[in-house]
Amino acid sequence: MRDTDYDVIVAGGGMAGLITAASIAEFSKQNARVLVVDRNSEDEPGKKTSAGWICGDAVSKNSLDFLAKSTGIVYGRPEIEHEVEGVMVYSPDHSTKVLFEGAGYILNRKLLPRRQVEDAKKRGVEFQFNVSLESLIAEDGYVKGVIGRTKNNEVFKKTARVVVDATGSASLLRVRLPIKSKIQREIDRDDMVATGRYIYEFDVAAEDPSYFDPKYALIHLDQYLAPGGYAWTFPKGENKVNIGLGYQKRALDARNRRFGKSDGLQDLIDEYVAKNRVIRNPRLSSSPDDKGNEKGHWQVPVRRPNDCMVANGYAVVGDAAWMPRPIDAGGIGPAIHGSVILGRTVSEALESDDVSEAGLWKYNVEFMRTYGYQMASFEVLRRYLQTLPNDDIDFGMKYFLSQEDISLITHRKHPKFSNLLNPALMVRVMERPGLARGLKYTVDKSERLIAHNQNYPETPQKFDEWQKTLLKELQETYVKFGLA
Repeated sequence: MRDTDYDVIVAGGGMAGLITAASIAEFSKQNARVLVVDRNSEDEPGKKTSAGWICGDAVSKNSLDFLAKSTGIVYGRPEIEHEVEGVMVYSPDHSTKVLFEGAGYILNRKLLPRRQVEDAKKRGVEFQFNVSLESLIAEDGYVKGVIGRTKNNEVFKKTARVVVDATGSASLLRVRLPIKSKIQREIDRDDMVATGRYIYEFDVAAEDPSYFDPKYALIHLDQYLAPGGYAWTFPKGENKVNIGLGYQKRALDARNRRFGKSDGLQDLIDEYVAKNRVIRNPRLSSSPDDKGNEKGHWQVPVRRPNDCMVANGYAVVGDAAWMPRPIDAGGIGPAIHGSVILGRTVSEALESDDVSEAGLWKYNVEFMRTYGYQMASFEVLRRYLQTLPNDDIDFGMKYFLSQEDISLITHRKHPKFSNLLNPALMVRVMERPGLARGLKYTVDKSERLIAHNQNYPETPQKFDEWQKTLLKELQETYVKFGLA
């Protein structure tokens, strides 16, 4: 007889939580009993903040293809709102552009969770809405369940063999984890970006694809408008846009001191919108599908994923595991990959009756070796870019990015900046020797970090030694960039 209420409790009904729950149910050969606990009401599943389902809404076709191939889950309209041919990254002066990724989609994040709930229910997943989880139940060194409060302030308590934490970057469950584990509980403030966005309809004032292009999701690097982060203009139609930006607090404080300003997030967003040459007369979306989701702010982690994502009877996924890519803060793709891998791992652990740290360890290994191995290298590149002024970014993108680099970036790989070794460009290198040295340093560091991460330990016993080397490599970069 089973002595728990459920086999798995998934804490959080957002993107990662819902895909993980559906994946566990899909892969389970023993009809695992899965419960999703969401703080939102049933008619507003996955809502991130009181302002709505705040997100950039972009995801690659590759990620949705991976989800479909792995689980049979296929999204369509209306949850997919607009198709794009790629993500185009522009230098601050708009003179240089780089295709960052291939075909993709702009989602409607208000409608998508409703579809995801349906997908999970079809696979036998149960739901408990209007419950805010506060803590984990622990017994004999294992997580055994969750405790929270209902909307009516009644105690909610359920037990499970495994608890999956998908409650977001500031997860109280992770911070208050009551058992010994290798999971990092707190994130450095410099590894968070404050972001916000509008969903606007607008009149077209001019044709300028560097400011708005229905075929491409645009990213604008600009240390004045989005210090330490970037701004985006993602099309949702011919005259509809998801437009916003993210900044790092340290970088914004430095920018404000330099220019004698006291700007905050809303000031930056409004200035970014006002400077767009294509967008005239912007107004919040009038579509019922966007009601309650037209504008809002949220925090996004932009470091490598948690070095360890499992403990006895417990795992973190999505933003709770700090999965968004450090270079562009994209979180949907990593969440999809992580959720499917975790779903498969949990199913196998249940079947083998081993939900210990070791029994769940395969999740760490598979995610790192198939998707996460480049994240630390992008963390280093992100930290270096945050130290550069706009004219260095303009110069570097114009002269130091080769066609090979652009191809690597398109496939989300670290650029090699091979032009730094091109004799024909030595004059350019000598114009910015400090920039050249900095970029070369990120390349060398990237190669070491990727090799190290691809050698992620297959057992928990070797983790401490592996992590010690990783942290030493990263600390060296903090000192090098003057961030320590």
